[in-house]
Amino acid sequence: MLNIEIDEHSGFCFGVTTAIKKAEEELQKGETLYCLGDIVHNRIECDRLEKLGLITINHDEFAKLHNAKVLFRAHGEPPATYEIAKRNNLEIIDATCPVVLKLQQRIKKKWQETNGNDSQIIIYGQAGHAEVLGLVGQTHGAATVIESSSQIDQIAKDKNTYIYSQTTKSLEGYRHVVQEIKEHVDKERECESFNTVCGQVANRLNGIGEFAKSHELIFFVCGKKSSNGRILFDECKKMNPNSYQIEGPEDLDLSLTTGVQSIGICGATSTPKWLMENCKTTIINYNNK
Repeated sequence: MLNIEIDEHSGFCFGVTTAIKKAEEELQKGETLYCLGDIVHNRIECDRLEKLGLITINHDEFAKLHNAKVLFRAHGEPPATYEIAKRNNLEIIDATCPVVLKLQQRIKKKWQETNGNDSQIIIYGQAGHAEVLGLVGQTHGAATVIESSSQIDQIAKDKNTYIYSQTTKSLEGYRHVVQEIKEHVDKERECESFNTVCGQVANRLNGIGEFAKSHELIFFVCGKKSSNGRILFDECKKMNPNSYQIEGPEDLDLSLTTGVQSIGICGATSTPKWLMENCKTTIINYNNK
């Protein structure tokens, strides 16, 4: 008897759920709604919302937009984006994740306290990621972004140093980088780190490895752009080499399921439950032929 289990802890995090709910509520009013960037790093979910009327625009298009309604996604935006909105008479539906918003405020406060005081702010994160751009914006572009310990040399040794993390990064990876930075910065300088990895993300990383080990075969469902997805899938692969990353049912190699008794389906914080359910249904239909 084939057992297929969907990881109960996988799927949208609170921030993404809220953003999508706000988009659906606005679209139900029948008014035109724009979204600045992909509302979630999942192509299939973006396509679903586009069919409901959501119009995704980039920052260049946003700057030229006037007298319209625009949703800011969970990743957050830098202050400059809000200034453009005010100047162009844009109504903002702000779906910035509360965890991200709090982090933005913390970085802005620290930068205001230390700017010009021989200090530097370091952000451990993916350069160019929407959330990271919003965080760097709190410092007027002054913060230094590093993705790994190989970039430590970009950090000044002779400055007081304050380290933050993109909320969706690995806690283990952050701790490793923090240790490297503390060894790099001169001992007489202050070097302080703040654990700003989202608790939901950190907890999922711990749990998803156990889930992966409990099945013969794993299908990890997530969009190709998902930073969180890459981290979680790597953990699955480490714990169960028989793990495969897919975007949706059409990517399933169903021949892999032949003779398998236990299959696990899981995903990122940007993966909708309904998409994982569709993958499960596709596997069941194939094996019931």
